Order: sequence, then structure tokens, then C-alpha cells
Amino acid sequence: MSNAAKTEKTDVVLIGAGIMSATLGVLLRQLQPEWTISVFERLDAAAAESSDPWNNAGTGHSALCELNYSPQNADGSVDIGKAVDINERFQVSRQFWASAVDTGVLDDPSGFINPIPHVSFVHGADNVDYLRKRYEALAPHPLFHGMEYIDTPDEFAARLPLMAKGRDFADPIALNWTDGGTDIDFGALTKQLLAYVGYSGGEIAFGTEVRDLDKQADGSWNVTVRNLRTFRSRTINAKFVFVGAGGGALPLLQKSGIKEAKGFGGFPISGQFLRSTNPELIAAHEAKVYGKAAVGAPPMSVPHLDTRVINGRKGLLFGPYAGWTPKFLKDGSNTDLFKSIKPNNIGSLVGVGLTEMGLTKYLISELLKSQNGKVGVLEEFLPRAEGRDWELITAGQRVQVIRKKGVGGVLEFGTAVISAADGSIAGLLGASPGASTCVTAMLDVMQRCFPREYAQWTPQLKQMIPSLGVKLSENQALFQEVWDWTTKSLELDKVNATTEQDAAGFAKVR
Repeated sequence: MSNAAKTEKTDVVLIGAGIMSATLGVLLRQLQPEWTISVFERLDAAAAESSDPWNNAGTGHSALCELNYSPQNADGSVDIGKAVDINERFQVSRQFWASAVDTGVLDDPSGFINPIPHVSFVHGADNVDYLRKRYEALAPHPLFHGMEYIDTPDEFAARLPLMAKGRDFADPIALNWTDGGTDIDFGALTKQLLAYVGYSGGEIAFGTEVRDLDKQADGSWNVTVRNLRTFRSRTINAKFVFVGAGGGALPLLQKSGIKEAKGFGGFPISGQFLRSTNPELIAAHEAKVYGKAAVGAPPMSVPHLDTRVINGRKGLLFGPYAGWTPKFLKDGSNTDLFKSIKPNNIGSLVGVGLTEMGLTKYLISELLKSQNGKVGVLEEFLPRAEGRDWELITAGQRVQVIRKKGVGGVLEFGTAVISAADGSIAGLLGASPGASTCVTAMLDVMQRCFPREYAQWTPQLKQMIPSLGVKLSENQALFQEVWDWTTKSLELDKVNATTEQDAAGFAKVR
């Protein structure tokens, strides 16, 4: 039998069963239902890496509470440009999810998204002054309507009783409080999206690792995959390949040989959280509260005390605590970093190593922290924190982008879309805000890789995402319209039911 006869054919191969591949799969299935789609995931379940709910903070990143998106300028003013941009992108995701609920692609929105206040928290006179200026800059903006500024101990205690207990209010405090935030279980969302891809005819193969990518003369790709249980290999010829493999994306893009991936490197940073084991504490706190990152800490290490809703149950976590490992995936190999070093990116890696000494010192200090030391950091948020109420869990692995710059490189904390000039392959590198802006990231992929089709898709896309091509920050009427619609469709206007046990716990702690 010839090699050609052994090669299967498909229109689209999606590598990785996380939120990015799932989102792109649904978009393409709705826009081109006749296209064949194959999804390959090396693990035995969907969303088992970065999209897993306990591997990320579940924040619907809309820049309501994350202070690193609204930095203070040298003159004391607050720059809200990035905050507005992140919020705009999150609104696109929100509209897509609402449309998917309306059309039956997604079922039971409370299974993946729930309303939760987003709160910025600072203490100390200088930080309080900054937060007041941040509020003054953001509160008048349409996308941040409803934000409150709180700086009195009584109101602080009424909103955040757990954080107020035992606090010395001689140290000034302040909050930016927004009721319109959300908690998102990206694992549950991913599984619902992939279920639609599979139900509508797509192939989803778990326990299947992509071993090679080989460009063909006609512009297509031969994708070699291996079943990790039977060890049987297959070759699939695809017109388009998307590499949505999280930390595993860089090695695969390097394997593809496309010039656009040359010069890129990756810097892996692991994370840990403290997860509460005390039902009374969990019941007594209902907000996502973000503080300020330590000096020299990367943006992804902003401390936060988070209410989570996973499988219909409330949880509470604090972190993250940064760590380091050469693995590119939580379930990866200790050789991942070293295998990613190539002649075309070694200059970038060395350059970052020489310029990011502050980050290196920070990571070393984090690695040396004991369990008691980690609880000590938590005391900034919970003055009466006790170690017995918390367990340490390992969160997802993040591979930050190292991009070539001059003779060296620069470390970037964000996401980057890499695509070949002919649009036959694309991949996503980086992390936060990542999942929350997955729809805009995948629309970017589609515009780059399917420019002719995208023009034809636009009318249908606008039915799913009414604000497509429009800045909601410049169209308050449209923003209010889509906000009201998405709030209703995603059932964010419903008050979460609180169990008697939760209520009793709340009363006891307060």
C-alpha cells in the first residue's frame, strides 16, 4: 500500500483540547459547517492543562480589578489604555458565549460563568492615593460604569468581613469595587464547546500526541500523530493547522519550521495557590480581590483572594506563588526548555537572562518560601489567616513569550499569535489574559489565515458578536444593549442561591 493511501485527509487540525482550540473549532463549525475538523489532545481529557479551573484564577479578565492593567505614570496620573483594551476584548468573548447559549451551542451558563464582584485592594497612604486616581480615571468610562471607591473601615468590613477581621485600620485601606465581574470555569466552558464540535461531526482524539508537522508542496500539512495507548501512528493531511497546545505550542511551531516562529523562545513559570479547606471561610467571602504585585514580580504574580464556583460549589483560593521548572506543561518533561533552545533563539534567551535579574531574584525568593512563609503573605489579605485552613495546590504552567529584539530578546507577559505568511498554520504563545480574551485571539487567527473567507463570514459573525469592528468604549448605547443582552442570556442577573451552611458560616465569621 502506498504512503498516499495511508494518509487521511481533513480540512482543519486543532492541536490541544483547551479553550483556544475549542473556541476556534466552534467558530469554524458555525461558519463553514461542511469543513472537516480533527482535534488531537495528548492527555486523556479536555481542558486538563491551563484551562482546568484549578490551574487558573478563573477571572473574567475585564480589567475591573487587575491593577497591572492601569499603571501609574511618572506624573502621578493613571494610564487606563490597556484596561480599556482588555475590557473591550472580554466583551467580545461575552457576546460570543451569550450567542452560543441562545443558539444551543452552550447549555446551562451557570455551569461555566457566575456573577462575582471584582475588587481592587490596596493599603498604605501612597497606594490609597493611587487607587483613588485609578477610580477617578475609570469610573466615568462607559465600560467601567458602576465602579465604587471605598476607603472607610466600616464599609470595608461590611463588604469584606473576612478581610476586615483582625485588621489594623490605622494603616489606610481602599477598594475599587465593581459588582459586574464574573467567575469563569474555563474547563467546563471548554468541554461544552468541544462537545458541540464532536456532536456536529468533528473528530476528537484524546491520548493522541502530535509528533511531527511536515509542509507539503501544495501548502497543506502532513500531521503525524501517535496514540499513546496503542502506539499506533497516523498521518493526517490538513489544509490548516492551529497549534493551541498551551506551553506545548512553541516546540510544535519550531518543529513546523515556519520562519515566523524563528527567534521566539519561552520562559516557563509555574504557580501554586493556597486553597481553603474551611467551609466557614469559603462561605464568608464572596469576591475576587486583587492587590498589587511585589516589586520585581511579573504581572502574572499579582496576589489575589478569589471566590471560585466549580461544579456548582463555591471555593476560595489565594495566590499565586511563583515557581520555576523547565517544564513547558504541567504534565510535561524536564527537558522541555532545553529542547526549545535553537540557534535562531539562543540570542533572545541569553539577552533576557541578562536583563531580567529582578525576575530571577524574585523567583528564587518564591522558591525559598516555606508553607508558613506562604501563609504569611496571605496575612496581608487575611490578618488572622491560619495555615491549618489552607492546602497548597500546584496550578498551571505558563510559558511567557521571549521575542527577539535587536541582538537579544525581550520577555513579554501576554499572548502572541504566530502565523505563517500563507495562512496555513497558526499558533498561540503566552498566557494572561489568555482565556478571557480567547474569542478575539481566535478572530485574529481567522483574519490572518482566512482573509478571503473572513470577509464573507463577517455578516454572520456580527450576528454572534454585534460589536464586531466597533469600539464599545466609543458607543455607549451599543455597549448598554449588548451588556443587557449578555447579562440575561448568561443568566448573570440571577442571584446565586446560598446554602444554609454557607449562610451560617458567613454569620459565624462575621
